[in-house]
Amino acid sequence: MDGKKISGIVLTTDAHQIFYDHYLMGHKKIIVIAHGFFNSKKSVLIEEFITFLGADFDVIVFDFRGHGESDGLFSWTVKETLDLKAVLKYTGRKYKQIGLIGFSLGAAVSIIVLSESNAVNSFVSVSAPVEFKKIDYNFWNLDLEQDIYYNLTKGKKGKGVRPGPFWLKKKKPIKVVNKLTIPVLYIHGEDDWVIRPYHS
Repeated sequence: MDGKKISGIVLTTDAHQIFYDHYLMGHKKIIVIAHGFFNSKKSVLIEEFITFLGADFDVIVFDFRGHGESDGLFSWTVKETLDLKAVLKYTGRKYKQIGLIGFSLGAAVSIIVLSESNAVNSFVSVSAPVEFKKIDYNFWNLDLEQDIYYNLTKGKKGKGVRPGPFWLKKKKPIKVVNKLTIPVLYIHGEDDWVIRPYHS
């Protein structure tokens, strides 16, 4: 992949350091990627997206609090909105055309942020839960090869979380999604064993 990578830190309004990688590929448009729970900017899927998107866009990936290099504890979508806002503020100083792709709980955080602000021009939501408490971990539906073996081998790169309290009151994406005014593409498949189609 040609281009240049700049790594840096943005500070949230509650003084958390959020680590990002900014891939300068020579484009005027940029995509920001908000990873899901237990992932990071170094996970295999995210790195594959960087390579794919880099042909047409500059790319920014970052670690939510409690994930990867960023400090703090994961607050189960309560405070992660501050992380995304800090990254989008940085991005907005450099680009006029910004797209956002959010995965799972990263998509939920994105919906909440975008319900309050038009910080991006378009948004792709992948497997966003309608609300946190309805997540049903269907462990019995795990595929031995695709889920278990993969996540214990190649797919374990960039995985992990430092969880914080899960009982804090959370905004429900389903209650605010109608406030989004930008073009949105919602994607959900049947192979996601955590966020099922009925919950997206």
